[in-house]
Amino acid sequence: MAASLNSSESDRSSLGGQSASSRSNNRSLRVAEKERRRNEAEDPFVLALKYFSVVEAGTPVVGNDDFENNLVLVERTAYSQGLSPEAISIMLEFAMSLRMGTAPCARVLKCLIPASVVPQEAVVRAAVWLSVGKIPISTQVLFIKWVLTVFDMIDAKDQLRAIYGFIFSFVTEENLCPFICHLLYLLTQKESVRVYRVRKLLELQSKLGRQPFLLHLLSLYKVFCPELVTLSIPSRMRGAFRNHVSPWKAALTAVQKRNGSLAGSSVSPALAVRDKSGSRKRKHCHLQLPALTSVASDGARSEQTSSRTLVPLAHLQSFDQLLKNVHRIELPAQMGSLLGSSVALQYLDCIQDESALLRLNFWLGCALHEEFLFCGDGATQTSEALQFLSRLLSAQHFLQEGFSSSDAFLYKFLNVWDGSLLRPQILCLLSNIPVIPSSQIRKLLFEPLTQLFFTSSLFFKCGLVECLNNMLLKWLTWHSVYALEDDLDISLNSHTSLNITLSGFKDSVMELIHFVGHLASVGLQLEGCHALLLSFVLDFYETVCDTFLKFGLPLVVMPPAGVFYPAFFATDPVSVDRLAHIMHRYKVNLTSAKRQEKQKEQAFHISRQTFQEFNHCVVFMVNCLWNSRMFYPGSDVQPGEELLLGSGVPRYWASFDFIHHPAFVSYALDFHQKCWPSRKEMDLSSIKDSKPWSWYLDYLFSQGFDGLKDFLKSNISRQAAAVDEQQR
Repeated sequence: MAASLNSSESDRSSLGGQSASSRSNNRSLRVAEKERRRNEAEDPFVLALKYFSVVEAGTPVVGNDDFENNLVLVERTAYSQGLSPEAISIMLEFAMSLRMGTAPCARVLKCLIPASVVPQEAVVRAAVWLSVGKIPISTQVLFIKWVLTVFDMIDAKDQLRAIYGFIFSFVTEENLCPFICHLLYLLTQKESVRVYRVRKLLELQSKLGRQPFLLHLLSLYKVFCPELVTLSIPSRMRGAFRNHVSPWKAALTAVQKRNGSLAGSSVSPALAVRDKSGSRKRKHCHLQLPALTSVASDGARSEQTSSRTLVPLAHLQSFDQLLKNVHRIELPAQMGSLLGSSVALQYLDCIQDESALLRLNFWLGCALHEEFLFCGDGATQTSEALQFLSRLLSAQHFLQEGFSSSDAFLYKFLNVWDGSLLRPQILCLLSNIPVIPSSQIRKLLFEPLTQLFFTSSLFFKCGLVECLNNMLLKWLTWHSVYALEDDLDISLNSHTSLNITLSGFKDSVMELIHFVGHLASVGLQLEGCHALLLSFVLDFYETVCDTFLKFGLPLVVMPPAGVFYPAFFATDPVSVDRLAHIMHRYKVNLTSAKRQEKQKEQAFHISRQTFQEFNHCVVFMVNCLWNSRMFYPGSDVQPGEELLLGSGVPRYWASFDFIHHPAFVSYALDFHQKCWPSRKEMDLSSIKDSKPWSWYLDYLFSQGFDGLKDFLKSNISRQAAAVDEQQR
């Protein structure tokens, strides 16, 4: 009993202590709240916002010192640290409601620099004021440009999409049309596409012409509802939405530097900026990939997810989760974040979401053009640029195809590139370019690359030949995988409307091969037949010689004389062996093609000139290496007899056989010493005897010259070899 009394008394004392503590905490909170309210009441910025929220309609602007002082205070705060969501709502409502007329509208809109996010409700209320009809067109344009600039900072998009039809109604205003189309492009979903909207856009196109902003909006409509848009959309169009100079971009950059926050822009996709005060060079403010976040805020997302059962892509962590929610994916706010997520890339690869690819290409095109083409001082080789391009290349390798926006960027960038800036990354991007029609390939690629090739170093020449070899490999691989034998119309990739016939594809490949042959011929002359450049050139022709058997393309193109002879007369045996391997593969491909030509009526026809070029090369190699007859009737190498005699070279006709060729003479000397170690005088002609000759050939083949071995087996019969041995 005493114990229970003691426990009850202790409980009452503990409860009393807790109530006293809670009363003390509540008192502290009340004191802190009073202090905050008192500080806000004394804060000039809060008073300025209160002024604009309660100012009466019709208040004059001219001579109004209160208006001027309060607006200057808001401007100073906006440009220094940005405006809070509440401040954005108050100032946007004040400007669009015209409570003090049209005079202060533009000035107020220009100082709307958000510090964090922009309330969607404020944007919707401001958009409704556009229908009043009293706002000047220039102010309406400025407002739409502001919405485009801060589009990715708007906390949700569901209400904006709900008034899609209201926004679309302004597309008929000629001055507003480019900006309205841009905003609609960002807001469009499948349910937004309607027949009457397609008709209206086509009507505007007939009135204004084939404007890029109309074509790109129609292309997005065609992705969602191809049955409604029968218009043929060009596969390559110039910039859809012009990169207008925004009065908020510089201020947004400065604010996010100070606040360390992220800001988004659909006109110029601003990403996080790293402050490097020690560097005076231009910062790559667009090259850091944004984080993968949802398109809506947490509250709006929960409401949207419950009503439409959408799953934000940012919430998926594995491929299994992606498969389970594959038809309920909500795309992120900034499409650039897809490049930094393996799950997002898997989504693009599996679903082939055309709208997502269009948005991603638009973002990527803006980022590349802004940083490498439109910047005044040129892009610098910073870690941000390297990381950005490396991530882009990683995404392209994962998807096994490039992005159309990066291709369009490269066509322009090659004309201003110095050949050294970010060379490995640019050449890798260049190798991912899809097949270009032969009518355009010379202007887009060959002309700028020719200037770069002949004015750059040896290492650039090697890198460019390697890049073009990789490009050819990808073209041929694409053909061997995706080309249909019964259908000559071949789609270049799954995301473009450009089709090319088989003959057109062959023409493009042939143009590329001839172009590299021209570069290689002149480049080898300029660089003195450098072994490194020759190695990369032979890599290219190892790809070319197998186009028929390995890749199924009915095309055979022989190397030019400017490549064949430097390779044959090379002083290193590896180059001669690789040339022999290439000629052996040419013979195998030509023989197989000739056999199919006889068996099938639809097989391609090989020109007589191709056979003549091949036979000429083979005869020259056999006469030089095997027959020791370098100069023979019909040969390209025909110096005068007096010149040959005056050279003082003994047995000049055998200077390039297997024994005396500069690439193999060291092997002949080594063989001679091993075969006749007791001889004091070196007599290489003794190797020509029948038995030593066969031993010497076996010795050469044992050194790893498989190309020469295959070449001799395929071009010299056993009977001819036996007769030749008897003659020796």
